[in-house]
Amino acid sequence: MSDTPSIGAFAIVPSNDLPGAIPFWERLGFARTGGSHEYIIMTGWGCEVHLIQAGSGPWRVPADHNPFGVFIRTPDVDAIAARVDDLVIRPGGVLRHREWGLYEVGIAGPDGLLVRIGWPSALMER
Repeated sequence: MSDTPSIGAFAIVPSNDLPGAIPFWERLGFARTGGSHEYIIMTGWGCEVHLIQAGSGPWRVPADHNPFGVFIRTPDVDAIAARVDDLVIRPGGVLRHREWGLYEVGIAGPDGLLVRIGWPSALMER
């Protein structure tokens, strides 16, 4: 991890299988850059995602519906989507320009985590 932290907000994502979640984030293009065996810091595409082992209480990930989601804002939407095409949520999550002004894709993550990757449509080359 860099000696100079970047400014921003980063998601802390609980996972029922923390070691099993790491390969998913690596497929998206993230690399482990810090943390411990119970708290993993992944960095990629100009942002961070922090992973924690789910347990009881507020970090519990319900089996029937995962209430958590992550949005990765990057102009590299196409490149990331190509890395995980088999995980794209179909039919609704496919890569396209959305009516709310974002070019984005929905990805199915560990434990049913919704991962959306997008960039403002007006800034994308068409």
